[in-house]
Amino acid sequence: MKFVIQRVTEASVSVEGKTVGEIQKGFLVLIGVSNEDTKEIADKMIKKLIGLRIFEDENGKTNLALKDVSGQLLLISQFTLYADCKKGNRPSFINAGNPDLANELYEYIIAACRNEISEVQTGIFGEEMKISLCNDGPFTVILDSRELF
Repeated sequence: MKFVIQRVTEASVSVEGKTVGEIQKGFLVLIGVSNEDTKEIADKMIKKLIGLRIFEDENGKTNLALKDVSGQLLLISQFTLYADCKKGNRPSFINAGNPDLANELYEYIIAACRNEISEVQTGIFGEEMKISLCNDGPFTVILDSRELF
């Protein structure tokens, strides 16, 4: 499982010209699922995401987590995080999870995050989405379950 976490001052996602999710200060999280991923892996990734201390404290040090700043989440399913570009110039997506598993884990992650964070917005699984954001910092962190656990 991969999470690309961007600290944002604002972010939104639209489908067919209609905004379907929008947040202010918080994290825009692109979520990639592989066929090896499980709810147990998702739980570990969510714990890491929620506890990630990348907001500045009163001394300007990145020492505060999402809850400490009343941050919001915008969660977007992104199978292209598993693009394999080793051969040629056209990426292969064979390492991405099958859509049924990916959607199940995406919905699981959304529900689990809503138990922890008061404002969680989402994109729409499987749809072509347009994402707008103002990356704060810029600050982007990549979590890959294969490297973490």
